[in-house]
Amino acid sequence: MGVTVLMVAEKPSLAGSIAQILSNGKSHFRRGAMDVHEFDGSFKGQMARFKMTSVIGHVYSVDFHSKFNNWDKTDPNELFQAQIIKQESNPKAHVVDHLSREAKGVDYLVLWLDCDREGENICFEVMDCTVRHMRPAAAQNPLQYVLRARFSAITAPEIRAAMGSLGVPNEAEALSVDARQELDLRVGVAFTRFQTRYFQGKYGNLDASVVSYGPCQT
Repeated sequence: MGVTVLMVAEKPSLAGSIAQILSNGKSHFRRGAMDVHEFDGSFKGQMARFKMTSVIGHVYSVDFHSKFNNWDKTDPNELFQAQIIKQESNPKAHVVDHLSREAKGVDYLVLWLDCDREGENICFEVMDCTVRHMRPAAAQNPLQYVLRARFSAITAPEIRAAMGSLGVPNEAEALSVDARQELDLRVGVAFTRFQTRYFQGKYGNLDASVVSYGPCQT
């Protein structure tokens, strides 16, 4: 009896291209919230059924709890200590439900996200949606059953080489993105609210309802 391998790319077009390469052009797809490309092959010396799908960038985004939404009731200084929550980035796309459903009963998860810090962060977002739905062995010991493909181009030699040298996702890089997202949110929203109210009070004819502030994302 073979294994089932769920693979996730960063966007639908990449999922299709990678599936075509790894299946030698023999994959077929079914539609869902995100397309799923399926094909048979071998994995770790066993017969395998592959399911290749994708996300559409970040699965989650960060925001303040709704109680901090009222500008008149929230001092901008409070936002540096305020509660932050993670929520689905695009609820209408149903990405979280899609990943959870496709992960049910699979043996392995292979992550084909972009090879940068943002991609590493998305790896852990995908894991958050999938690992608990995989077979018990994977859910209990994900480091053995969750693998990371690293590649720099969508070419057959590059993709096949990545598939033959799978590693593990880098949690430290993922956490650095969490920190950057939190800083961007706290600093951006606090300064936007502060300077909007300051300049609107100082210049009554200011031609802007919001004077936004956006920190650099590096």
